[in-house]
Amino acid sequence: MEKFEIRVNGAEDVFYFEVRILRQEHCAYQVYENGTLVAVFEPDEEEYLHVCDNPGGLDEEVIFQIGLNIEAHTV
Repeated sequence: MEKFEIRVNGAEDVFYFEVRILRQEHCAYQVYENGTLVAVFEPDEEEYLHVCDNPGGLDEEVIFQIGLNIEAHTV
């Protein structure tokens, strides 16, 4: 399983996440903060990322920034 780290600037804080790629073909991305699952992303048919679970209750802007970071890392 491939994994990488990203940094996201929130409204008041800086967040550090670990992203784990679950599958290589039509990947799913699990996002962890301090070892706790906080979000799951999956690409659609056109390879645009969508959040499919937000168990960490992350702010919409943080979710958006995580998605941009994942896309930038995987291109």
